[in-house]
Parts: sequence; C-alpha cells; structure tokens
Amino acid sequence: MHKELRVAAYAVCVRDGQVLLARWVAGDGSKRWTLPGGGMDHGEDPYDTVIREADEETGYVIEPLTLLGMDSLRRRYPRRLGAVADFHGLRIIYEAGITGGELRHETGGSTDLAAWHPLDAVPDLDRVALVDIGLGLWRERPADGHLAT
Repeated sequence: MHKELRVAAYAVCVRDGQVLLARWVAGDGSKRWTLPGGGMDHGEDPYDTVIREADEETGYVIEPLTLLGMDSLRRRYPRRLGAVADFHGLRIIYEAGITGGELRHETGGSTDLAAWHPLDAVPDLDRVALVDIGLGLWRERPADGHLAT
C-alpha cells in the first residue's frame, strides 16, 4: 500500500458576519466550497503557506492572527494499476484577517471562485467538511486546538 502524507494550511476569514470561501474543483469536475488554503511546499513554513494560498485562491493578502487548531484526516483510495493509497492529511487552521488585495477568482488552479458567504447560509452550501471544522474551531476555540468528535 502506498502511503501519502499531505500537510496543508487554511484560513478562516470572518468579516461582518460573512466567511470567505473558495470553490474547489475536484478531479471528477464536481465543485464544493472550502476554506482558502492548500498544500505546503517542501521547506515552506505553514504560516507562509496560508498567506500564499489565500492570495492565489482569493486575491486577498491575509495576516494569520491565531492558530485555531489542527485536523487530521485519513482515507484510502484506489490508484493506478490496482494499487491502493493510504492518504493522511494534516490540516493546520488559522484565523486570519484581510490586510490588502481585492477579491478575484483563481485561474488555472484547484479553485474557480472565491466569495463571501453569510455565516447563517453556510449550512445550505455544497461544501467540504473542512469548512465546518474550521468554523467549529473559530467558534469554540478549544484550548487544545482539537474539536471534540
């Protein structure tokens, strides 16, 4: 079994009762809202990762304000030639503020739209679980950075 580890950093940006989200385009073409952020480059600090990724996906310059917590995800999926991947995702989640830039959509990346959504409308969005995890950390602010399951 092939083991894969992906470390990523994401931003929870809430302003005036709205949260900033990016619409992720999956490999099968389906689209779901997610937190701005993504995978770390080798040797990159997670703090720098979340700043870079938010800019790429939304056009905004952000400042990470608080480390809200971490989330760990594990799943298995098929790979080419009958192999199976054992995927482990480690997701570092920051609260962040907007310090510059202008809202724009990413081109040629893993997302195709960026938008502000009212917090009370989030439950009706087609979204990935990371949105709920990030907002849960933002609301609850657990001292250990981990949401109770």
